[in-house]
Amino acid sequence: MSENHKEHNHDHGDVTPDVQETEAGRQLSPGYVYLSNALRVSFIFLQLIMIVLVAVFLVSGFKRVNHDEQALVLVFGKITGAGENRLRGPGLTWVWPYPVGEIIRVPTQRKINIPLNLFWYYQKPGDEMGMPEDEPTYFGPTLNPLTEGYLLVRGEKQTSLASAGSEGHDYNILHSKWVLTYQITDPESFFKNCYVDTGKLQPGQNYADVIETSIRPMLVNFLADSVVTTMVNFTIEEAMYERASSVTDHVKRLLQTRLDKIDSGIRIVDVQRNRIAVARQVEAAFQAALSAVQEREKMISEAKLYAEKTLNEAAGPVAVELLDSLRDKNADQKHKEWLWLQLAGKAQEKITDARAYRTKTVEAARANADYLAQILPEYRKRPELVLQRIYNDAIEQILDNVQEKIIVQPGKASHGKEVRILINRDPAMKSGAEPEE
Repeated sequence: MSENHKEHNHDHGDVTPDVQETEAGRQLSPGYVYLSNALRVSFIFLQLIMIVLVAVFLVSGFKRVNHDEQALVLVFGKITGAGENRLRGPGLTWVWPYPVGEIIRVPTQRKINIPLNLFWYYQKPGDEMGMPEDEPTYFGPTLNPLTEGYLLVRGEKQTSLASAGSEGHDYNILHSKWVLTYQITDPESFFKNCYVDTGKLQPGQNYADVIETSIRPMLVNFLADSVVTTMVNFTIEEAMYERASSVTDHVKRLLQTRLDKIDSGIRIVDVQRNRIAVARQVEAAFQAALSAVQEREKMISEAKLYAEKTLNEAAGPVAVELLDSLRDKNADQKHKEWLWLQLAGKAQEKITDARAYRTKTVEAARANADYLAQILPEYRKRPELVLQRIYNDAIEQILDNVQEKIIVQPGKASHGKEVRILINRDPAMKSGAEPEE
């Protein structure tokens, strides 16, 4: 009966609380059996937990790269991938979870602005929010270099009195505010050569969240050095008005060159100068000097326009070139003659009139010479008759061209008396017209 009971239990897979026979025929205590069963269940449960943990571990390797980012994948601190696969674009990507792998997300499409106020004068808290025309006017008689920033710009050339012949530059003071806009275009170079303090990462943050604060000091120092180096090469008028765009372009190029030297992977998008002002202590004197300079430039410009207009009216577009050619002793004669032919304006009129007068005078002289040559033989035979004929011809020519003829015959009656001849006695009388009665 006992054997039947054992077979019955065995068929149903039950374990009796009394005893259980092993394959070797040994009997185990109930406590041992319970412990064995508990361990077996625990092991199965532990396997399930391990499988779940492994699954969670692998699933945690899926990372999302935002639309404005590119990512580098590190395995044991080394960048993986080659070619196009070296950078991961926007979307979902898988990497080995930490500590095996790591993803470095870099914002390559984001343009970040950094203000630079190191070169501005001191303002009390809250003054920065005011408009320029509303700014307070309190300031000391001199600058305080401990609290106020400034820039040196080149002044006019000055001749040193200590050493004759030596020249130097005076320098002026300017205040200015700047804004730098940059963009990370090469994530790998940026990651390798630009220090980012990952120790500042807070829970929930990633590498991109601490980039701006980490590299800000470097960019501010580079920008300040570029501004100082650039401004000292410009005068105060050029920096403020005449070549303001050239100043910002020069700062941008210089800053980009320095970043490229360290292979930073950063591109300077723009450099803007928001504010610029002279030292408040000398602003009135500066405005007066600026007005004088502007008046001087205006007068010079007007003088140049007047000179150009006068030369054009006198000789046309080639006036200046012809004048320089006449002053140059080594000028090409053919070119000089060509310039003379290009003359216009009053000079051309004078030359034309002179040429016409020369032609007329030469022709008249030639005609007179031919006439005298014709009558020379006759003159040699009868000089008085020839002279009388010449006189009569001259009188005839004169009388033909006058409007009134008053002939006074010389005689004894007119001796000692004054003879007056009124020409054009009637103003209404014209050549060939009879006077009205």
